[in-house]
Amino acid sequence: MTDLIRDRRESPPVDAASAAAEAAAHAAGVGIRPLDAVGELEAVRRLYEHIWRTGENNPPVTADLLRAMTKAGSYVSGAFDDGELVGACFGFFSPPAREALHSHIAGVLAHVQGRNVGFALKLHQRAWAMLRGVGEICWTYDPLVRRNAYFNIAKLAADPAEYLANFYGPMDDDINRSDATDRVLVRWRLEAPEVKAACDGGPRTTDAGAARAAGASVALSASAAGGPVAGRADARTVIVGVPGDVEALRASDPACAAEWRAAVREVLGGLIADGARVRGFDRTGWYVLDRRETE
Repeated sequence: MTDLIRDRRESPPVDAASAAAEAAAHAAGVGIRPLDAVGELEAVRRLYEHIWRTGENNPPVTADLLRAMTKAGSYVSGAFDDGELVGACFGFFSPPAREALHSHIAGVLAHVQGRNVGFALKLHQRAWAMLRGVGEICWTYDPLVRRNAYFNIAKLAADPAEYLANFYGPMDDDINRSDATDRVLVRWRLEAPEVKAACDGGPRTTDAGAARAAGASVALSASAAGGPVAGRADARTVIVGVPGDVEALRASDPACAAEWRAAVREVLGGLIADGARVRGFDRTGWYVLDRRETE
């Protein structure tokens, strides 16, 4: 096992989660373990600073805060490749009655992307949480970033629950730049059948083309010039597109990136606020939503 702390009696769901986490770490070629030493937590700070390119004066998190969190029983883990810290994840607990963990930041170095290190970190977090009686993990992600939407909704089978406009306010890093920090909050129900299947390597797949052929309306798509084009959102099923690489777009054409932010906020955010359920995310760049039936 990848050094998970076993402070609860074993049970079949926990055993299965632990086995899935171990298998994912092995497949990614990393060792994953909880971190609590000051030196290790300082390494996490440096890792995040490098990934988000914030500069040392504005790190996403400080080592002393991580140290306090681990002392209070929250989650901090690191993924190691031949002794090198290549990924890290941390989260803190929601109010006791929720029996939930909020996962705040997870990131991996660019040279190990494509090895499913992030997937292994999330499965380690899931097993760690289940050992402590936690049934749900929540986190936020940028809805414009295709790979993150696919990872969260398809590969992990997490469910989008809320659209949060400019949730973090201005963030001074080279990833977000001057863009508004809109986020989607997802809920990862750790023992849901779709989540179990995803953790065993069976992602939740969605075919936007098939949905469109079955009558779905296209509420947002890209123009020939690459900007957002609003469409119809009146069908029972609606698909919403996002740009191919919004991070590159922020650097090359920040005005167009801002147009996409506003359009996705209005269309995707409006649909979620009206009760539409995100069925899935097609990795070609489409959210597929089912609208709530009205009487």
